[in-house]
Amino acid sequence: MIISPQEIQNRLLEWFGKNGRHWIPWKLKKDGSIPKSGESISPYEIWIAEVMLQQTQLKVVLPYWEKWMEFFPALTDLAKANLEDILFVWQGLGYYSRAKRIHQSSKKLIKCFGENSCQDPASWPVELDEWMSLPGIGRSTAGSIISSAFDLPIPILDGNVKRILSRLFATEKTLIKEDKRLWELSSLLISTKNPRDFNQALMDFGTIICTPKKPSCSCCPIQNFCVAYTKYDPQHFPKKQMQTRKPLQEIGIGIVFNQNGELLIDQRLESSSMGGMWEFPGGKKISDESIEETIVRELKEELGIVVRVGAKLLSFEHAYTHKKLFFTVHICDWISGKPKPLASQKLLWVAPEKLFDFPFPAANTKIISELHKHLCI
Repeated sequence: MIISPQEIQNRLLEWFGKNGRHWIPWKLKKDGSIPKSGESISPYEIWIAEVMLQQTQLKVVLPYWEKWMEFFPALTDLAKANLEDILFVWQGLGYYSRAKRIHQSSKKLIKCFGENSCQDPASWPVELDEWMSLPGIGRSTAGSIISSAFDLPIPILDGNVKRILSRLFATEKTLIKEDKRLWELSSLLISTKNPRDFNQALMDFGTIICTPKKPSCSCCPIQNFCVAYTKYDPQHFPKKQMQTRKPLQEIGIGIVFNQNGELLIDQRLESSSMGGMWEFPGGKKISDESIEETIVRELKEELGIVVRVGAKLLSFEHAYTHKKLFFTVHICDWISGKPKPLASQKLLWVAPEKLFDFPFPAANTKIISELHKHLCI
């Protein structure tokens, strides 16, 4: 079978013209119109969206992106903001290190071209290595930003594109092992005339037609070029890696009140996972230890206080990318000791109704909701 890059480009661009997601807000000009071929648009909105889209779906990102633009409408607003405000706006999206890297990158970008030039797309970097020098920006994210903002022919390789190419060429190895070859194929296919539309066509095509399960092959405009369709079953591509079982770790959490009815929360160290976020004190259960003993020990080690573990508030499982956590949360009586941030950067006593004013990881928001029910707030 002969693969024709030009023909694939033409067919995908034609499909995109009729079926593509032309409404995505960060791909439009300030007045809401579609940019013309070769026309530059603001990279700021695209950059924020592309980082949010890492490991997250478009439908989930949209409301977060809109909220972000309300709080930080320009690069200067972002660079001047404090990290806690940024984490609060990001709260719920997960992978909080992305928000921290965006903040770091904003300061770096301001140093590059100054506060007065950030509204001018021509002042922003257009080279791949310049974008990849920013924290958290890989080759595909950089390529998507550059092609979307400046309509330059830079290939991308997100999950959708990997899936399309692995089926188109029926690659026999797993995606990790085929990474180099897939980049070569993406570079081969990139349109030099309409790179912005072509890259978006690939992403939309992977979302609408060449889906992970039950792809709509009967509607596929490049069906006759697809080796997986012609010779095999497209659903068998990409080749799967062996799935490893996620380890389960038990976590004990203590809800500690003072005499004013306020709860104790602590702020994670900046150097830790989800650094800067707030949480309820507690930690990992060790072997041969009851969860109640875990809570007593952890609060002594983290805060320097002695507590008596009372009634259980709730227990639940929460899955992360590489692990599962099982949380057990108890209401605790504060017996003795003055709370100190021995394993965190800050402690606060907070009224229960004020908890939603702080950036918490998703698992802790479940605790807050149940606590409000318990207190009838």
